[in-house]
Amino acid sequence: MNRRKLLKSLGLSIGAAVISTEALAKLGDNTYSYTLPANPLHQPMAKPVTAITIGAGNRGNVYGNYAAKFPDHLDIIGVAEPIPLRNDRYAKKHNIAPENRFNTWEDVFKRPKFADAVIISTPDNLHYAPCMKALSMGYDILLEKPISPTEKECRDILKLAKKNNRIVAVCHVLRYAPYFVKMRELIAQGAIGEVVSVQHFEPIEHLHMAHSYVRGNWHNSKETTPIILAKSCHDLDIIKWVINKPSKSIFAMGDLKWFRKENAPQGSTARCTDGCKVERECPYSAIKHYYENRQRLSVLDLPEDKSQHGPVIMEKLKTTNYGRCVYRMENDQPDHYVTAIQFADSVTASFSMEAFTSYHGRRTRIMGSMGDMVGDMTELVVKDFRTGKELKLVPKAEDVEGYKNSGHGGGDWLLAHDFVQAVSQQNPKLLTSTIDESIESHLMGFMAEESRKKNKMMDIHVNA
Repeated sequence: MNRRKLLKSLGLSIGAAVISTEALAKLGDNTYSYTLPANPLHQPMAKPVTAITIGAGNRGNVYGNYAAKFPDHLDIIGVAEPIPLRNDRYAKKHNIAPENRFNTWEDVFKRPKFADAVIISTPDNLHYAPCMKALSMGYDILLEKPISPTEKECRDILKLAKKNNRIVAVCHVLRYAPYFVKMRELIAQGAIGEVVSVQHFEPIEHLHMAHSYVRGNWHNSKETTPIILAKSCHDLDIIKWVINKPSKSIFAMGDLKWFRKENAPQGSTARCTDGCKVERECPYSAIKHYYENRQRLSVLDLPEDKSQHGPVIMEKLKTTNYGRCVYRMENDQPDHYVTAIQFADSVTASFSMEAFTSYHGRRTRIMGSMGDMVGDMTELVVKDFRTGKELKLVPKAEDVEGYKNSGHGGGDWLLAHDFVQAVSQQNPKLLTSTIDESIESHLMGFMAEESRKKNKMMDIHVNA
């Protein structure tokens, strides 16, 4: 079946739009699953790219696990991690030589350059210094988002990357998720005519919010980054990327409404383990979340012996922030956040980040002059106003352990695959998320936070 007949059979009148036939599989009436075709710029690699991981936490292990599964693509030969248990486990998994194990990122750069690339997956406030040092020594970099907590630092990294002609891939992994890739392709090909407006929604999920942004590493924006960057620079970036138009201005509202001392229930205590009288009925009970349901345990650095997990978890709940009452933390991150964005050509977008949902998974609606798109990352439904018919596209990709069903849609490892190819070929054009491409969405985030605090519309100046 040729493409024109295929499009006709799908009930879409989208002109010259191309839906690759090689990856489509019919699931039902007007419903098709698809995978992304191989990147035509990829080439056989004579040897794997070598890398040093700085920060062996959750995100460091995402890319480390890619190396473990595809050792002919990526070879992790060094690690810097101050937590001994994490350092030991990472070194063992990747067979890292003792001399290439470091406690701090500074120790890595006391040695002459000994790898092709550096993976920076440290806390947000520890991105800038190791990134600048790595660039000065000639490393290519895979940099976790956000780039850095301030506009000046982001621009400094961009400037040095350009000066030293180095590759900096920012981990805007949604750009590699088949769901968003297809959305962008169809928009570019005119599937819904001219884009008029976008609505995008990120439901954080209430327990995820409590874990990461009330009790967890990102609970205080002054010590890390504002939640609009820490959690949702992905979303600002993907809105801009699928529209493919420059942003002009932004207005934001939001606040910390619920996780505050004045909302602590009567009978609650400083810790869930302190005999709290409402712990059994509290949806944010650390005992239920970590000890009974055994959720989100990677941050607790549990021993290999699972028989010891119970006692260790309870001890952690008595001694770390993860056992504290969510109403009595030093948190300041908003638990709801709304932005309105003006793009070029009169295109508008709204973005809402919400803590109080029972579910994960980003939702998107795109309104065009000749049709619309509605999706939740599990499927993308395209409706054609001209024919009245619709097409359902179901993306297929390997999502990594720990991030399944939480919104990355398989983009983590697809990004890693493009990154190693870009480094191997020394060709940043293989990446859609170079720092040049990613800087604008960070500026949108900085301006959104300034707008929220000042209650005023902010202009976005990418070339300032």
